[in-house]
Amino acid sequence: MTAYAFDPSPAPSVAITGSDDRFPVRRIFCVGRNYAAHAREFGNDDRDPPFFFGKPADTVVDSGSTVPYPSLTKNLHFEIELVAAIGTGGFRIPRDAALSHVWGYGVGVDLTRRDLQDEAKKTARPWDWSKGFDDSAPCGPLVRADKTGHPESGRIWLAVNGTVKQDADLTELIWPIADIVSICSEGVRLQPGDLIFTGTPAGVGAIVPGDKVTGGVDGIGEIEFVVGPVA
Repeated sequence: MTAYAFDPSPAPSVAITGSDDRFPVRRIFCVGRNYAAHAREFGNDDRDPPFFFGKPADTVVDSGSTVPYPSLTKNLHFEIELVAAIGTGGFRIPRDAALSHVWGYGVGVDLTRRDLQDEAKKTARPWDWSKGFDDSAPCGPLVRADKTGHPESGRIWLAVNGTVKQDADLTELIWPIADIVSICSEGVRLQPGDLIFTGTPAGVGAIVPGDKVTGGVDGIGEIEFVVGPVA
């Protein structure tokens, strides 16, 4: 039995629809600019190759939580995303085999300290501090792919205090799920427990303490959380 200097932290995990079991989270990968309209709203080409950034596994937050407004920012943004949960690992996975590695799907929100990200872009510094802060990856319950199939279309939306801010369709993904899984596996060996946030549509914007955020993906599920006081 391995002895540690202190007790390890509990494994991060995400709820599973219709089960008391939870999905253990190993790593979180996020795809940037994977909807054409979102890429254009930030002044970028809408057919650039996909790029990835990460969040620590323990940034996941269950739906229904209160998410503290993070420190160091005055411009916290929401980004609704379809999440692919990896159940079978692989390296350099061919596109035609990629979907067989997906255990299931969920709805996530990539929270972003936009002012920190903007500054990082200007100074050509890493994005980590703008993306990987505490509680920055709210994620709704996962549903198994053998129950939903692999979604190619369906509404993806987010509302703040009941007002819809993001409203698009999965058909607008520049790089579909199979492409994303395959391309991600070119850079890392994917493992069971990895989550891939597959990109956000246009309409991202700011939220403040007291806001209620709701969102969903047709056929997959929904998510909700309240923004709490400043951490």
